[in-house]
Amino acid sequence: MPQVPKRLAKLYRHWPKHVGISKDIKRGNAQNINKEVLVKMRYLIAERMRIWEAKELGKKPPYSSDPILNKFRFCNVYRELDRQTIVIHQSCNHLRSNFPLWLLNIAFSRFVCRTATLEKVGELSFSISANKIIENKLRGLTSPKYGNAYVFPVSILKTIGSSDREDFFCNYLPEFIPMVAKLIETFDDNSVSMVLPQVVKAFGANFNFHWTEILIDVAYQYPQYINLYKRFPIGPGSKPTMDSLCQGIEAEEVCLSLVNLVCETENLLTLDGQPILLSAENWEGVGCEYRKYQNLISGTGRRRYYNK
Repeated sequence: MPQVPKRLAKLYRHWPKHVGISKDIKRGNAQNINKEVLVKMRYLIAERMRIWEAKELGKKPPYSSDPILNKFRFCNVYRELDRQTIVIHQSCNHLRSNFPLWLLNIAFSRFVCRTATLEKVGELSFSISANKIIENKLRGLTSPKYGNAYVFPVSILKTIGSSDREDFFCNYLPEFIPMVAKLIETFDDNSVSMVLPQVVKAFGANFNFHWTEILIDVAYQYPQYINLYKRFPIGPGSKPTMDSLCQGIEAEEVCLSLVNLVCETENLLTLDGQPILLSAENWEGVGCEYRKYQNLISGTGRRRYYNK
């Protein structure tokens, strides 16, 4: 089974907690789960992990005999292994002793969603004059300067008094992040589903998707606040998979049941020889990738070709 690379073992601080949770999980059964769908999901997990491991070891393509996985792009089973997430956490690593400042720049990174832009403009602070320099740099860049994965309509900014993205990043975020940071510091091993409405309300703008992602980042570095093995929001990309696994049951409940079944899944990450079972967050992501995989098999869906 693949090991967590040393560089990532040092980068994220949640691994020991996840190993501990993995040891304590009481294995369930799949009596209410569609076994045909589950078998296919487990295949996807194992094969996607083999691809990641082959790339990690420096092997040359093709990485898989699966024509879909070998041709098209898919996210990693563990979000911690995604390139952009790694770069973002590396860039904010030196701020971890200052939670509000770390949170400000993690949020900035997720909203911008383009590491090349972040490298060009630098990091935000709680200084109005310093952030004005960042704002001017952003305005001076040519498009594309913001990533598509986290794109949001400018119209939502009008409701909170921000004129555009640059104003939102460099003025709104530094003003409201300290209040959100103070709220998050009151959490104690809470689920993302439980705290997300509180965080969005404190932030003052309806960015549920962005704050779900940011709370995952919080769980990676401040695991005492957030427990990713508890209830987790199911996005529209993953919900069809959860529904196909168990019709008539709430998607979050289906996802939680998968946490207890992961012991039968191959090729999971290990840390010091101990397996790291997939969290509810991981399973939600797998659900989304499984839907993409099935769509591509049927000849539908977005074709994002893998760049070898």
